[in-house]
Amino acid sequence: MLDKVLIANRGEIALRILRACKELGIRTVALHSEADRDLKHVRLADESVCIGPASSLESYLSIPAVISAAEVTDSVGIHPGYGFLSENADFAERVEESGFVFIGPKAETIRIMGDKVQAIKAMKAAGVPTVPGSDGALNDDDDETNFAHAHRIGYPIILKASGGGGGRGMRVVHSDATLLNSISLTKAEALATFNNGMVYMEKYLGNPRHIEIQVLADEHGHAIHLGERDCSMQRRHQKVIEEAPAPGISAEIRKEIGERCAQACVDIGYRGAGTFEFLYEDGEFYFIEMNTRVQVEHPVTEMITGVDIVREQLRIASGLPLAYTQDDIKINGHSMECRINAEDPNNFMPSPGTITAYHAPGGPGVRVDTHIYNGYRVPPYYDSMIGKLITHGETREVAMARMRTALGEMVIEGIKCNIPLQQELFNDAGFQAGGVNIHYLEKKLEEKGK
Repeated sequence: MLDKVLIANRGEIALRILRACKELGIRTVALHSEADRDLKHVRLADESVCIGPASSLESYLSIPAVISAAEVTDSVGIHPGYGFLSENADFAERVEESGFVFIGPKAETIRIMGDKVQAIKAMKAAGVPTVPGSDGALNDDDDETNFAHAHRIGYPIILKASGGGGGRGMRVVHSDATLLNSISLTKAEALATFNNGMVYMEKYLGNPRHIEIQVLADEHGHAIHLGERDCSMQRRHQKVIEEAPAPGISAEIRKEIGERCAQACVDIGYRGAGTFEFLYEDGEFYFIEMNTRVQVEHPVTEMITGVDIVREQLRIASGLPLAYTQDDIKINGHSMECRINAEDPNNFMPSPGTITAYHAPGGPGVRVDTHIYNGYRVPPYYDSMIGKLITHGETREVAMARMRTALGEMVIEGIKCNIPLQQELFNDAGFQAGGVNIHYLEKKLEEKGK
């Protein structure tokens, strides 16, 4: 087992990693910026190191600063959490070259999965279903071929930056009239934003759901899936509510797509926790990307399977085989997650400041993953998410009822937060029915003028 782990992140995920380390008897090092001295995990860690000013570029995104923190504390492993450097192949490479264990996939795997064109090729080779597309990068000097791709796929199509992600670097095209100009614009934007001008073409799905498959793989050729999550309740491509399992997905469908994803992990030599993200429409799954890290929404999967995903990451990084086989994984009940953000629920503007009162909800099947406490000051420099509220129940209806109760009990004063929006959504008839698509929330907000 790893002896000492540097936690290269902040907020709730840093605290989540620290708790998993403590359970396994692993000593912890918390790095932090000058603005994050009072984070809960910094106070609880065995050691802490300030690595720079508030700016992420000079602290959490500074590879030299993170590596130096590991060196001066004699850390053995580095856990990147999510966001920041978690999917930076160069960082993973530097970690390993510096003699530390990167708690995640190999750098070459991150690099392949980070390039959407290469990722799609790898998934096709592994038998994972993908969206009909150009099967490679577009050349803006080859108009005839680009038109041929569009006609074969069928309008509407969507242009995507190979190096993009998080909803950025995309443009929908509805006809030949705007295709060529759209390709040129998307390539220019991709180059400016991602330093990679490669663009590819896919069929645009009008009303898909966002469903993802959680996987775990070790270095001994074993891989399993932990079922699916539905993350369709989104605003501007940012998830707001997640649930597991996905409404309407049968055990047979889950088994088929899950086994394909697990086998793909074996085929590409994957290591650690990962998530295959799909668009799901008319009974068909279409691969869009793989996240090579732990996801924000991993707790809902933990609640229905009983598998501690972060603990498994640490065990895998220690060279141990998976603690589970596929036959051990059973889906138990239903789980929901609300992201709690420090933002105005009406205009979504961030709301940093001091929390003057905080009360966590409780009761059967209620879990709160957060780093906040009475008197904690939410800084203005980072993502606005300050916690996650998770519920579990025997059925989807029970999990939703518990969430409504928990949202009503939760108290956060001194700043604005999005609890009123979450309460509204859990009383929404469409969401209660299950199976909403990725455009549902934005259309609902447009109708309300938000």
